Amino acid sequence: MSFNLATMLRESATANPDKPLCHLNDLTFSYQQVDEISGRVAASLLKLGLERGDKVAVQLPNLPQFLFTYFGILKAGLVMVPLNPLLKAPEIAYHLEDSDARLLVTFELFADEARKGVAQLETPVPTYVVTLPGSDERREGTKHYDELYAAGDTRDIVPLSPDDTAVLLYTSGTTGKPKGAELTHFQLFMNCTAAGELFEFRDDDIGVSVLPLFHVFGLSSVLNVVVRFAGTMVLVPRFEADAVLDAIEKHRCTIFSGVPTMYFALINADLTGRDVSSLRVGVSGGAAIPGEVIRAFEQKFPGCVILEGYGLSESASTTTFNVSAEQRKVLSIGRPIWGVEVRIVDDEDKELPPGPEHVGEIVIRGHNIMKGYYKKPEATAEAFRGGWFHTGDLAYRDEDGYLFIVDRKKDLIIRGGFNVYPREVEETLYEHPAVSEAAVIGKPDEKFGEEVVAVVALKSGATTTAEDLIAYAKERLAAYKCPREVRIVDELPKGPTGKILKMELRR
Repeated sequence: MSFNLATMLRESATANPDKPLCHLNDLTFSYQQVDEISGRVAASLLKLGLERGDKVAVQLPNLPQFLFTYFGILKAGLVMVPLNPLLKAPEIAYHLEDSDARLLVTFELFADEARKGVAQLETPVPTYVVTLPGSDERREGTKHYDELYAAGDTRDIVPLSPDDTAVLLYTSGTTGKPKGAELTHFQLFMNCTAAGELFEFRDDDIGVSVLPLFHVFGLSSVLNVVVRFAGTMVLVPRFEADAVLDAIEKHRCTIFSGVPTMYFALINADLTGRDVSSLRVGVSGGAAIPGEVIRAFEQKFPGCVILEGYGLSESASTTTFNVSAEQRKVLSIGRPIWGVEVRIVDDEDKELPPGPEHVGEIVIRGHNIMKGYYKKPEATAEAFRGGWFHTGDLAYRDEDGYLFIVDRKKDLIIRGGFNVYPREVEETLYEHPAVSEAAVIGKPDEKFGEEVVAVVALKSGATTTAEDLIAYAKERLAAYKCPREVRIVDELPKGPTGKILKMELRR
């Protein structure tokens, strides 16, 4: 049996060739155009000598070129490695080297950092740059993205196995460097199919695509869902409340997918003179959404219902979901989607009974789970012990099967929908010559959900300031990972084994 995720684009384009697939401001691309342009990109990549299974790193914001590149990579039988455009050079170099990427596609505004990252590799990879409209700037050592349009569309889609990796998506726990989760063609297809059916996505639906497409939520639950069900999406490269409202009003958008901080911003936006009555569904994920935010949003946007779900990079986005206003439970992440099993287990991996007094770890198995971490068999074996994927998230189940997140077993910080892994920030701070110890925690924040706070102790006789440490981090980490607050203390609290007690720091 052969299968390629890009087939869903071909099928939608065949049935609806002239229908808009995406809008960006006044620019529109139809299904036929995206199918044809991505076919050119596929043929060009293969002419460069790339072979089935080779990795292509893509560092783009929400632009039409993301779609052309994504489906071009899939059609060519290659593997997409989405990267956050905000990464700094050392982070870019790590991801390129760890993924064995053979080519990088980036954006003009981030090209300088990308070049620095590529230069750190033993064998630099070709770098193609998408430029701003009207820009003629060419950076030394790079190629223009337009060169990937050079080959003609052969209409070929390389046949693959359903279990072949389609996307290598980097994620991490609280220890070590980010790991590449191998998401398969079948896994991504099943997930977008199940997710779209859950909120009854229709072919006349128009979704707001403001969630980053390099993130699993935006890639699987927005882009893939839209293409799978032949809908339309409005690309918004950066979240700003007015830009989202403009998109909803101009294009009569019906579905908005976002993280809680986005809903909070939209609640506080001015709707005077605006017609946003077309909105019917809000999909929320990435962090728990407060009940008062749901109520305030639905009051301000009558006719729209917020449905909350839960998932991870390793589960291709959706794992559980509240399916309707009638069946949802506010503060719950819903029930497992079709074909997916979820259990709550104790420290010995024994299933716990329902009830808030029985909090345990969420473990999952089903079609939505990755096949493993790239080149990391030990981490894969640990995550899949007992045949279930261990999420590190703590929750309980009620008598009706609805799940309620209690806390994160991992110390993951979610700032404005972006995952921040404390260990990565801590390791950067430890590199500062004055720092003896460092611990990074999340602090509740009204605007971003959580804010990044670092607590450090200095080496004997060393001096530095909080401002200096923040500036040091900014030079080495993406902006969203950088501590906004640094507290310098004499000593960090520790337990009997010498482990830093982050719970004490949070208190």
